[in-house]
Amino acid sequence: MRLIVGTIIVILCVFGGYAAMGGKLGVLWQPWEYVIILGAAIGAFVIGNSGPVLKAVPAMFGTIVKGPKYKREAYVELLAMQFSLYRLVKQKGLLALEQHIENPHDSTLFNAFPTFAANHHAVEFVCDYMRMLTLGADNVHEIDALMDEELETHHQEQERIVGAMQGIADGTPALGIVAAVLGVIKTMGSIAEPPEVLGGLIAGALVGTFFGVFVAYGFFGPMAQSLKGTFEAESKYYLSLKAGLLSHISGQPPVMAVEFARKALMSDVRPTFAEVEAATSDLPTNI
Repeated sequence: MRLIVGTIIVILCVFGGYAAMGGKLGVLWQPWEYVIILGAAIGAFVIGNSGPVLKAVPAMFGTIVKGPKYKREAYVELLAMQFSLYRLVKQKGLLALEQHIENPHDSTLFNAFPTFAANHHAVEFVCDYMRMLTLGADNVHEIDALMDEELETHHQEQERIVGAMQGIADGTPALGIVAAVLGVIKTMGSIAEPPEVLGGLIAGALVGTFFGVFVAYGFFGPMAQSLKGTFEAESKYYLSLKAGLLSHISGQPPVMAVEFARKALMSDVRPTFAEVEAATSDLPTNI
């Protein structure tokens, strides 16, 4: 919705303002200028990015349109899942985890929380570190450092996608100049034409500069910023898991570990203590 509303505002303000000044919209219709700019931008995008980034393009646009995939309810569920997990260990010991962490897709515990269960990376993150506990790892500082490294790698993978979009935003103004220069070259080849014809050719050439700057700062730059904000918001999902796991490993009771996890969330999606208490009090004890 934000993408649609923002796009409408940008287009109406730019083209509506131009028309209100008395400008002729027909002059702006220079399709081959647009082909030069956008075609070169796409080609540069292909040259400058790796295969995994190129494959992520459809998902990238889906992320821009939809925004962060986790709403407040998903974070309540995440905290409830952690409470169930840590309570299970507290009541039955680490061996009770094996059936869940070795076969997470069939886990009654994880499947009781569908949003979490659908997040393959989050499930794998929890299973890997709980498996380490069952194997005897108990050094909080070492596990903390390893978690940081894993989350930083995940962040870098997302940053490659943001950087790819920002690269288009940075490059299209220069490609607009390329299109404008080509338009000027074409105009110079028609120097013998009357002034009214030359004026139209020069105006058409300048459209290239306009279009390059317009799409860069009106669309591609904001889209890159939107991606960055979405990824940063979603990273808190994993940071909450990290905070809860480290608190559990250090020996905190389930309710306190969940409180550590809650505090790691951004204020706009962070459930209140009462909401978490209500969600965890309704959980079955035989998961």
